[in-house]
Amino acid sequence: MDYEKIADEVSKKIYSYSQDTTGWKKLKTSRDVLVSWKSSNDYLGSMKQVCLFLSSNPRYRGEGIVEETPERIIPFLYLPEYRSKWDKALESYSIVEQVNKDTFISQSLTHSYGMGLISPREFIDLIHVKRYDGGVITTNSISVECAKCPPSTSYVRGYNNPCGYICSPLPENPAHCKFVVFIQPELGGLLPRSVVESALPNNVVGLVNDVRIGLKKYLP
Repeated sequence: MDYEKIADEVSKKIYSYSQDTTGWKKLKTSRDVLVSWKSSNDYLGSMKQVCLFLSSNPRYRGEGIVEETPERIIPFLYLPEYRSKWDKALESYSIVEQVNKDTFISQSLTHSYGMGLISPREFIDLIHVKRYDGGVITTNSISVECAKCPPSTSYVRGYNNPCGYICSPLPENPAHCKFVVFIQPELGGLLPRSVVESALPNNVVGLVNDVRIGLKKYLP
């Protein structure tokens, strides 16, 4: 598997999402985080069958302001010494293979949620960090196969279609940044539609706020 080629392709996808400003439908605003969605043509998975109010496979976008610079936020998002502390959705998180300086493979094991209706999931993701002009930094990821992480009977194997974080410094206050999250997961298994519909937007809000809280608590 050509991980570097995949990393380049998913980075282009996430950048194209960041430039796409039309057709987004507001789902909710909570704790200064706006969550929107639009149909995605990038996957044909089970999400189409488990979402009541979405006409096709959804791409979720969450956005808010974070009081830090991209250079400090981005490592905080993916390095295990930080991620395992701030991300409340995860039972464990580790980097299982380094592809190159800016590209690696991670294993994420989630807690159950939705009052136990969604059992623990495992995601094996290729992650690539990319820098752009103007101080913008992104993480770009997609689920991949990895020989070091065969499927486990203890976790349902989920799949992340192109997803990532985009950190852009605010021109009026470079010490803060606009923080944007894109997710479009396939959770796998048989799930109640109502649980999925409520869980994913809430998870986006929780993630942004976990980052905000974690930065103040754990970043020196």
